[in-house]
Amino acid sequence: MDNPFADSVTDSTPKRARGRPRKTLDERDDGNRRQALLSAAARLFRRQGFDGTSTRDIATAAGMQSGSPFYHFKSKDALLYAVMEAGMHSAIERQTKALQGKAPAADAAEAMRRLIKAHFDVLLGPGNDFVPVMLYEHRALSAAERATLAELQVRYEAVWTPVLQALHDKGQLQAPVKLSRLLILGALNWTVQWFDRKKGASVDELTDAAMRLFLRLPN
Repeated sequence: MDNPFADSVTDSTPKRARGRPRKTLDERDDGNRRQALLSAAARLFRRQGFDGTSTRDIATAAGMQSGSPFYHFKSKDALLYAVMEAGMHSAIERQTKALQGKAPAADAAEAMRRLIKAHFDVLLGPGNDFVPVMLYEHRALSAAERATLAELQVRYEAVWTPVLQALHDKGQLQAPVKLSRLLILGALNWTVQWFDRKKGASVDELTDAAMRLFLRLPN
């Protein structure tokens, strides 16, 4: 059937744009805005706790509208998991760069120093709030999310085992390797509770102290 209104349609009628709709500002700057949300969320989760932080707080800290976080993350819970996951991937990458492919048996003490320094950088470097968030807010995650993070943690800690084993074989590490790994990482992680760069100690000084505390080193 012919359209009875066809003759009344003129060329001036606005036409619908073809193809995909124009991207919003959030979509055009997706990567940067996502990272800004992760950084703001990590900082606030650390200072205020997960329950004490709202999505509005996070959006404000990231310089966004109150509803913007939901473009990137479906919920505050999803944002919490993303903070921890991104933090673990960053820690693994930093650790890999620190070792630079060096075999631990060649110079186990130097490899150990690099691991400790990289771990302190992860814990105490500027903007690195994800470890304290992991320590105190992991119960807010689902069982599946905790399992995924546990796999990343195993990857991260597994790098320490051959280094500690090489040190143990050389007599520089007295305790069993597995217990040493757990005790060393536990002690290093606790520095987030008391370290204050303004009180004089540097990360390098912390690294030197940790080396002498855990290992038998030549004078």
